[in-house]
Amino acid sequence: MKSVTSKVLHELAGRPLLGWAHACASAQGCERIVCVVGEANADVRAAAEELGMEIALQEPQQGTGHAVQCAKDAMAGFDGDVAVLFADTPLIQNATLAGVYDALVDCDVAVLGFEAADPGAYGRLIERDGALQAIVEAKEASPEQLAVTLCNSGVLAADAGKLFAAVDRVTNDNAKGEYYLTDVVEILRQDGGTARAVKGDEGEMLGVNSRVDLAQAHKAFQANMRRDAMVSGVTLRDPDTVYFSYDTEIAPDATIGENVVFGPGVSVAAHATIHPFSHIEGARIGEGASVGPFARLRPGTDLGPDTRIGNFVEVKKTTMGRGSKAGHLTYLGDAEIGKGVNIGAGTVTCNYDGYFKHKTEIADRAFVGTHSSLVAPVRVGEGAFTGSGSVITKDVPDDALALGRGQQVNKAGWAARFHAAMTKRKNKS
Repeated sequence: MKSVTSKVLHELAGRPLLGWAHACASAQGCERIVCVVGEANADVRAAAEELGMEIALQEPQQGTGHAVQCAKDAMAGFDGDVAVLFADTPLIQNATLAGVYDALVDCDVAVLGFEAADPGAYGRLIERDGALQAIVEAKEASPEQLAVTLCNSGVLAADAGKLFAAVDRVTNDNAKGEYYLTDVVEILRQDGGTARAVKGDEGEMLGVNSRVDLAQAHKAFQANMRRDAMVSGVTLRDPDTVYFSYDTEIAPDATIGENVVFGPGVSVAAHATIHPFSHIEGARIGEGASVGPFARLRPGTDLGPDTRIGNFVEVKKTTMGRGSKAGHLTYLGDAEIGKGVNIGAGTVTCNYDGYFKHKTEIADRAFVGTHSSLVAPVRVGEGAFTGSGSVITKDVPDDALALGRGQQVNKAGWAARFHAAMTKRKNKS
């Protein structure tokens, strides 16, 4: 990755690669999830522990079989089926892994494979009469075996006891001098066991070993999300320009405009419209709401039904009640806004004093005039008005009008005298 950050902590759609593997295992209801790490990968270990994973140390790194062997102690006492996943293969679907587990009903080890358009350096799955005979690394394969297009993803599942017993017998007598996990298939078959290949889609098996691979995985993920969204009833006006996060939720009959970016933690309700060039993260958007164009919603935003956030409006850690609106050129931060509130253009909630954030409250049906600055902590009462250009530093009672600006003074004839003086001065120069 040419990075100080370990490969599996690079993000795909807002989630580290490691997190994708953890989520896939969690979706299967796995009782225990163990992350095998090297001594040098302190950042990976910390991230795994934060996810609640158990840790197994592999030092030195001597191959995939050795990695699984290093997890044996961490799995002590576990009696059940074990799957081996890879943190740099983020696109494997939950249903695909479930299929691998399901295959153990009639075999001792199930291996996830795929038909490769270009088999290249992939290990080959050698089958006979529907049973998996062996997994052969490309460097070890004969010309006949290299012609096989069914390839190994690396993912497999087996009974824990049988798997670890087989791994203990794996040797490093191969071209790389490593302990291959793939050898457990032949070992289990020698013991009278059976193996089976479970076929998945090649697109799910993409491994990430560079930033180029990461970009390809991102492209594949976005294509899947766009397709799934439209199939479920979401309108994407220009699908190729909409970008989703790993957890984006959009209800049917929502409409998403061009060049919209969703960060993590976003849900969009039915009949809501996100207009072009909006950036949204950590926000809940209610039914029938309208956002953008050119809007930014930051974490903690909660827009009620039929709300409106217009162009060049930024919202952070703010709730808005039904039918409230901020049409343009506004910042709303750390605010609680009631129902039917109108926020005039250029309004700013002044929420930060240099040390702490403070809350602004705007009650139902209040009207905030254009270019108002609301200096928190402050409350604008129900049905109250603030005059345009006001700086509001004190609470405004219900149904009151607050004016917080200097009084206007008109000086008759001043402009004419000014123009005459400036014209005479310019002519002399």
